[in-house]
Amino acid sequence: AIPALLLAALICLQLLAAGYTATLADGASEAGALAVAAGRPPTPAVRAALPGWARARVSVNVSGGTVRVRLRPPALVPGLAGALSVGSKASVRAAR
Repeated sequence: AIPALLLAALICLQLLAAGYTATLADGASEAGALAVAAGRPPTPAVRAALPGWARARVSVNVSGGTVRVRLRPPALVPGLAGALSVGSKASVRAAR
């Protein structure tokens, strides 16, 4: 019973980490889109919106006014972070 309980706890912790990472990716993509709207480069804005541990785990793709952020969560099991990576995108329209 104890091993099953520990496994369930590990799974819950991993899912919480993935959910938190999704929230971070949302905020980072919005920061990048706001930078695009202000005429600044989005990648530094995306990285600045993330905590230190996440900055090395992010990839940024910019196309026009759309900023896509892909972020790998911390993984309790090595190699699992890639499978649980989350993404977010935010867009801005050009001012008229």
